[in-house]
Amino acid sequence: MATTDIFMPALSSTMTEGKIVEWLKQPGDKVARGESVLVVESDKADMDVESFQDGYLAAVLMPAGSTAPVGETIGLIVETEAEIADAQAKAPSAPAAASAPAPAPAPTPAAVQAPAPTPAPAPVAVLATSAAVVNNGRIVASPRAKKLASQMGVDLATVRGSGPHGRIQAEDVEQASGQPISVPRVAEGTAPAASAAGAPATAAPAAPAGNSFGRPGETVAFNTLQGAVNKNMEASMAVPCFRVGYTITTDKLDAFYKQVKPKGVTMTALLAKAVAVTLARHPQVNAATTPAGMAYPADVNVAVAVAMEDGGLITPVLRNADRTDLYEMSRQWGDLVKRSRSKQLQPEEYSTGTFTLSNLGMFGVDRFDAILPPGTGAILAVAASRPTVVANKDGSIAVKRQMQVNLTADHRVIYGADGAAFLKDLAALIESRPESLAL
Repeated sequence: MATTDIFMPALSSTMTEGKIVEWLKQPGDKVARGESVLVVESDKADMDVESFQDGYLAAVLMPAGSTAPVGETIGLIVETEAEIADAQAKAPSAPAAASAPAPAPAPTPAAVQAPAPTPAPAPVAVLATSAAVVNNGRIVASPRAKKLASQMGVDLATVRGSGPHGRIQAEDVEQASGQPISVPRVAEGTAPAASAAGAPATAAPAAPAGNSFGRPGETVAFNTLQGAVNKNMEASMAVPCFRVGYTITTDKLDAFYKQVKPKGVTMTALLAKAVAVTLARHPQVNAATTPAGMAYPADVNVAVAVAMEDGGLITPVLRNADRTDLYEMSRQWGDLVKRSRSKQLQPEEYSTGTFTLSNLGMFGVDRFDAILPPGTGAILAVAASRPTVVANKDGSIAVKRQMQVNLTADHRVIYGADGAAFLKDLAALIESRPESLAL
């Protein structure tokens, strides 16, 4: 009998365990090479796992809701239908799902059995991709889309999916319900929107969703994404950091933004472009500490922190930001934001940043310090741009818009003079020639 194990795949370089969101195939179902078998939640994304061979799914060893370490056997595939019963009979019982959000349909006795556990060095039976396949007329939707559909009373059978191979995403459900489509909390400006003259001031944007899902007095377990963020933040506490701030006048940047905003340019893209162009002239600030020494990346990849609605945060990456056209970068950012909210980003799209940008200006924050993400040398915290009374060089008084930026840097690779020189050049670019960002 030829039996092949399905292993928990490593969907990113930092992933140590994954949660089984859903089995797309059931024991006894025929499986084609490249066909999706299950959905796994890694630390930052939901990914479909495809079969690496033709055959039949003989047994599900880990039910939906279970968490397993990378390399753990979670299912069995056999070559022929006649081998299914034999494979099931030889497999001991599987553990019940300890963290399932809701009771899963009870699997057949044969489907909850497993061979004696043996460590697997690497996944060989399956590949992880972001593609989804509709199986035998069955509706395929992301976990968040199913949750939203249940909450909003939307029949998924009536929803047209916009995801890969017609998979239904959360925004498809929102659109079908007639509700406004929500997006991750990202800063698209350096200050709250000004109210019209004579109109009452609008309320400040709400805090990012995901900070609390429980009622007063309850304790809510961290989800997978929040758990991954927690581990990263704990690791960053061991890094010897220093912080340095700078005040930047944004009058010219704000004026330039008004010109390019109708063309689809976002403030996030403008800030990322300005940071990237400056980083290209300060490679030390783009460097990071590794066990072998100081690593100087060949590219300038700016990661932008995004708070997710279901908790935690993710850092979509604008690759080669110093060399990418401003308008193209804005289009890329829009795509990254859209796919991040449905957890469809590929690992290289959120884990390859060489420098991180965190912008809380949309909440009216006037200053803050950011925690350094592991694996990078620096992160820039950008606060709101506000009208400020300032003294000019000739002693006259004027009102100018200014924002505070604070750099958090790893002192093992970046020194105070490096950070100060970087901020000085960034300020000169924003204050005197922001229009060059579009060239």
